Amino acid sequence: MRLKNKVAIITGSASGFGKGIAKKFSDEGAKLILVDINLKLLKKVSKSLSQDHFVADVSKESNFRSLLNYTLKKYKAVDIIVNNAGITHKPKNMEAVTGKEFDKVFNVNAKSVYLSAKYFVPRMKKLRRGVILNVASTAGLSPRPKLNWYNASKGWMITATKAMAIELAPFNVRVNAIAPVAGLTPLLKSFMGGDTPPKKKAFLSTIPIGRFSTPQDMGNAACFLCSDEASMITGTILEVDGGRCI
Repeated sequence: MRLKNKVAIITGSASGFGKGIAKKFSDEGAKLILVDINLKLLKKVSKSLSQDHFVADVSKESNFRSLLNYTLKKYKAVDIIVNNAGITHKPKNMEAVTGKEFDKVFNVNAKSVYLSAKYFVPRMKKLRRGVILNVASTAGLSPRPKLNWYNASKGWMITATKAMAIELAPFNVRVNAIAPVAGLTPLLKSFMGGDTPPKKKAFLSTIPIGRFSTPQDMGNAACFLCSDEASMITGTILEVDGGRCI
């Protein structure tokens, strides 16, 4: 019960890595507010874990304002924020990505981190406690071709994590990130440019350990970084990638 009675918000928690993180946190005793834009899947996950949920588009400021009010009304404070929500554009040449696709990727992958900080950091600073975990990607450390602006959004998140960590350390607020390799999530097909045995084999060949990341892998890593066991760790980008970035 490493997260017993800790109040945690997890964005993008209706599927994929977010769902795996939510299950691990719930098993470890956390009180969760699961956030996602997909109400149907969100209800299913929250019911299976007996945890609360809140429907939101994390790229919208008004949604974060409502989430803050809801959280403070229910729990008075929040101990952990996991910025997991993320999307990608389909593999294509950088100049072929439309402005609409670019804006959507950065609004979800980057602006959501800014908005979570804008609304929740003041409370954490006041209470002088808190943990923020950003779910980045190996794409921000070792970019793949034809995912240029997705790579850039995750590189932004990695730099933001370090900048947030150094600014918030005096307030006893820790900020870290995990960098998974592509995993068994709904985004995998987009990363590979299609789901065929040859594409999957080629993709796996770049991961030395020989398998994709799983939601369970992310849940375990996230739980450690958000627990008191990691109280001396801040500004770290933990590669959970089977050796992809070596």
